[in-house]
This record gives sequence, structure tokens and C-alpha cells, in this order.
Amino acid sequence: MRKIVANLFISLDGVVEAPETWHFPYLDEEMGQAIAAQMQAADALLLGRHTYDVFAAHWPHRDAAQDPMAATLNAVPKYVVSTTLTAPTWANTTVIAADPRKELLRLKESPGKDIGMSGSPTLVTWLLREGLLDELNLLVHPLVVGAGRRLFEPGTGQIPLTLTRSATFSTGVLNLTYTRA
Repeated sequence: MRKIVANLFISLDGVVEAPETWHFPYLDEEMGQAIAAQMQAADALLLGRHTYDVFAAHWPHRDAAQDPMAATLNAVPKYVVSTTLTAPTWANTTVIAADPRKELLRLKESPGKDIGMSGSPTLVTWLLREGLLDELNLLVHPLVVGAGRRLFEPGTGQIPLTLTRSATFSTGVLNLTYTRA
């Protein structure tokens, strides 16, 4: 069975919003290798609507010959959980609108590698509550952003997790992997 694996950049105060404004000073070869390994383990991408809109506005316009990440993201099948997206413009995109739990279970049972996620904190939280998220990979940056969307907002409720892997990068970023307890 395939796994759904979420990969997020997060600050010490739990902010996941707009990592492009605070993440890059910590991006080095060590983190790049970890991100590349996460991407290589997946052959599909699962996104929430907001993250899809951000990615679809950016990645299709990048030169795939110059940017291997663009080549990968543009080529893989993409699945967007949304009740409002009706006409996706990014190539290889399928919208999951009706009964996302059922559709995601069907997708997990199909052949293939991991189903990767980037961003999409609302969807990540829902997947955790539903027991559908198999791994939560957090790259915890050693800074307090102070404002912005947090991964777990008040009212999320308890979701017990088990730390299954950890590493510390030379920049102070923690690479943490959790599964549901």
C-alpha cells in the first residue's frame, strides 16, 4: 500500500505560511539532499486548493531544463482536494471533490511510490485526524516567525504522534519524521 507523506517547512512557533519569506537562509546542500530524497520517494503529489493555486501559478512557468524540481513537479500526477476547483490548468492534475476519504484510500491502494505533500496545512491536519496521513516530515527552522498560519491552529484537538526519525542539520534545522501513535 502506498503512503501519504507530508513534508513541511515550519518555524519554532509553528508557522508554515509563506516559507519563501523565511526559509531560504537555512537551505543548504544538506537540506537539499533531504528534500531531494523526499521527492524521489514519491511519484504523485497531493495538495490542498490554496497550495495548488500557489504552485500552479509558479512551477509551470519555470524552465524544466534549468530547474530539476520544476521538471519533477510539472510531470508527476497531482491530486487536489477541493470542492471549488473545477478546471485545473496545471498539467496532470486531478481534482478530488466528492468523498475525499474514499478517493484517497483508493489512491493509496493503487500501485506506485509514496504520495507526497508539500504545504497544505489544512489538508495535512484533516488527513491526520482521519488517520490517512502515514508520515509527517517537518523541517523545523530555528527561528520564530511571529505571525502567520500555523500547522496546528487552536481547536485542532489532540493527535498523538510518534517520532520515528530525527536529524539535526548544521544550520540548526531539525529534520523530524512522525507517524500517528
